[in-house]
Amino acid sequence: MRSDEAVPRGGETGRAPLVPLALAFYGAMLGAAVAWRLLIDGQSPFLARPGAAAVPPFSLLAQHALLGLLAGGGMLALSRLWARRTRAGRALAQRLAEILGPLSGKSALLLALASGVAEEAFFRGALQPRVGLGIASLLFGLAHLVPRRELAPWAAGAALAGLLLGALFDHTGNLLAPALAHVLVNAVNLRWLGRAAASRGLP
Repeated sequence: MRSDEAVPRGGETGRAPLVPLALAFYGAMLGAAVAWRLLIDGQSPFLARPGAAAVPPFSLLAQHALLGLLAGGGMLALSRLWARRTRAGRALAQRLAEILGPLSGKSALLLALASGVAEEAFFRGALQPRVGLGIASLLFGLAHLVPRRELAPWAAGAALAGLLLGALFDHTGNLLAPALAHVLVNAVNLRWLGRAAASRGLP
């Protein structure tokens, strides 16, 4: 068996170091967000409003966490419904599964944590206070734009998700709610797509 055909434990193919590369990319994105907000505004990208308390009270953090989980659950329900009930949604999910390839639960969780935290820190924490909710959401969608017709809805969906995540950031004043929502959506969907790739078809 050739090395590019090897399938390591956990169901992932050995054809490309997807997880290490992604973690390095998102680590750089997170570092850029922190440096940008600290150097320009003198504030952490995890806070939406200047002068906000660095650590909100636990009761408030618990409310924000619950809000983020509820928002993430709603986004998951809508995305799964669209993927199962529409031709465009199913085609998009199938193509994303093919691109992603088989993915273990551990790798899906690592990617979800890295992408959710880094993207929220950059697009909501660093960019949104500078350009506003609408432009930050549009740029978030454009960052997911791939020059393939069947993947175009991915960018549109990302822009809409960006509006909700950005509204959570503005409403709560910190990144906890949007980051939790983002991580939840990515973790569940990445695992679902990874399983679909392993079984060569959507469940």
